[in-house]
Amino acid sequence: MHLSVVGSGYVGTTIAACFAELGHNVVNIDIDEDIVDAINAGDPPIHEDGLAELLEEHTGEDGNLRATTDYQAVLDTDVTFLCLPTPQNDDGSIDLSIMEAGAEQLGKTLAEKDAWHTVVVKSTVIPGSTEDVITAILEDEMDREAGVDFGVGMNPEFLREGTAVHDFLDPDKVVLGADDERALEDMHGVFDPLIERADAHLVETDTRTAEMIKYANNSFLAAKVSLINDIGNICKELGVDAYEVADAIGLDDRIGAKFLRSGLGWGGSCFPKDTAAIRAAARSEGYEPAMLDAATEINDTQPKRLLSMMDRHVDVENKRVAVLGLAFKPGTDDIRNTRAIPVIEGLQERDAEIVAYDPIADENMREVYPDIKYAESAAGALDGASATLVVTDWEEITELDEEFDTMATPVVIDGRRAIDRRDGIVYEGLTW
Repeated sequence: MHLSVVGSGYVGTTIAACFAELGHNVVNIDIDEDIVDAINAGDPPIHEDGLAELLEEHTGEDGNLRATTDYQAVLDTDVTFLCLPTPQNDDGSIDLSIMEAGAEQLGKTLAEKDAWHTVVVKSTVIPGSTEDVITAILEDEMDREAGVDFGVGMNPEFLREGTAVHDFLDPDKVVLGADDERALEDMHGVFDPLIERADAHLVETDTRTAEMIKYANNSFLAAKVSLINDIGNICKELGVDAYEVADAIGLDDRIGAKFLRSGLGWGGSCFPKDTAAIRAAARSEGYEPAMLDAATEINDTQPKRLLSMMDRHVDVENKRVAVLGLAFKPGTDDIRNTRAIPVIEGLQERDAEIVAYDPIADENMREVYPDIKYAESAAGALDGASATLVVTDWEEITELDEEFDTMATPVVIDGRRAIDRRDGIVYEGLTW
């Protein structure tokens, strides 16, 4: 099929490349000329494992993937995916203004097309947004009726940063939300090659339910992380190894082992934004989401616990402190809502001399904290430090050992169970 993808962020660029890998002809549309040029040159605008190889294979003169700033390109396609940002408002609700502007421009363009076209919302939006907001804008701009003259669908993404290509090409499930049969048929035309290739579970539903599945998915995982952190905190106080407990309860198939590594908590772009948005939506309907509120509160307290453990061992005022790991998780350079931010802020409040290290996220963090020091290696950050805080469990960090011997005082506060206890260092884990 001929597909267009509007937006070239983490989701848009990834799905465009993966659709090309499935054999579709794909055009990726973005307003940023630099990003468009990079994609056409086979250079991914984001750090994502496997993406560079897909772009190299499918872009170029004979490729089936290209990028452009011209919305007119959608006219030569059958299905358009809207993959635009939905940032968070101060009250936790999502800001649909970018999506609305994109839908408006798309509708104006598709008004020039006589043939049927299906628009699929890929961005994470609150239930009802596709039907009440995006579809309404498209109908107004096209002067046509959804379900009669054009199709609208919703296909939530379940992509983890760092493994997004793998997650797309080998999914646990594919959710197709549509309110008319022809739109659903078009979505099958797009995704049937993937479903057959990956033998993935298929969920067919309406757009509103598809929207909610994404929020329920992320809210459940976020709550699971906060629950194991709560249990881990209790284990810490009782002198019990939280990871041994987690290994045992993870054997129960009703619980499962995934997301049971207690530590600093969750960050990134999805869990914080999605839990905040669905909590705000619940409150707008008069419901208090106590469980999700508690999950968020526990997540917010974990960095404070890490810092308080450091305080028990060393006063860091005017002393060098190493912060190891800045990305919200290994495998990505994304620092959005990373647990390193409250850790750095806490160290600044203590007047510590901060030296930070991350294999790939340091440049992004420099834009947020230009005044702290950045080391070229984990060993360089540790040299002469009075304490180190382990925030992200990169493999390079988990392999550290004798490097701790160069510290002024070898106090290691581990937020990810990344470091092995040994003689010669003062070691304390966050929940064990």
